[in-house]
Amino acid sequence: MDTKQILQYARSWVLEAGEDIRANINEPLQIDTKSTPDDLVTQMDQQTEKFFADKIRNQFPDHRIFSEEGMGDDISDLEGVVWIVDPIDGTMNFVHQQRNFAISIGVYEDGTGKIGLIYDVMNDVLYSAVKGEGAYKNGNRLPQLSTTEPLKRSIFSLNTTWLLEENTLVEASGIRELVKSLRSTRSYGSAALEFAFLAEGVLDGYVTMSLMPWDIAAGKVLVEEVGGVVTTGDNRSLSMMDRTSVCAARGNIHGETVENYINLKK
Repeated sequence: MDTKQILQYARSWVLEAGEDIRANINEPLQIDTKSTPDDLVTQMDQQTEKFFADKIRNQFPDHRIFSEEGMGDDISDLEGVVWIVDPIDGTMNFVHQQRNFAISIGVYEDGTGKIGLIYDVMNDVLYSAVKGEGAYKNGNRLPQLSTTEPLKRSIFSLNTTWLLEENTLVEASGIRELVKSLRSTRSYGSAALEFAFLAEGVLDGYVTMSLMPWDIAAGKVLVEEVGGVVTTGDNRSLSMMDRTSVCAARGNIHGETVENYINLKK
């Protein structure tokens, strides 16, 4: 795998796709739903994914594509080089706000994340990382995350869904105790941006109970390159093939978070 070459192409394609989205941001949207009434998809999601699929297949015909909107391959493993693509992460924000969404691309080789790209489209901010070479924001290297700031001085991103007793995935009481232990919380509505903000150090942790691989793939590479830890909510290695819970945080508070506050429902 020629990481430098792949990064060069991936970066140029992400910027090109983002420019096209910005140019068409005010065009009428064809909005459909997928798994639930809140799981939205637009023609822009589909067009952007097709753009990436066509580019990848033309330039790297031996690579495979694992993607959200159906333009990828039938993936049952991560052998070889696999591009994990979310063309618009935060589609609800895209539809309702026309901001706070991102293009997210992770390039994995034999199951290991080698490249992560998250593009905050409307702010023209590109987060990038190559395994073992650090993480960057618009070409400027991001510092390593703090290893000393305690949980009580931390800001986490989490959705208020997980505070409700009727949620079926996590014990709400533990999440409420976590919120009480933190300095504050945020929710941005885009997993990719939440990973990027954690890598940048403007968040200290991100907890969620239901993400797909394309939501995670790029962000995991970014966060780990600045010393963060990314696992399931019960501190297991992430599966990049299935829906999963996630706890991503600075290294010195990750263990405390998963051990004391996150109790997944069986």
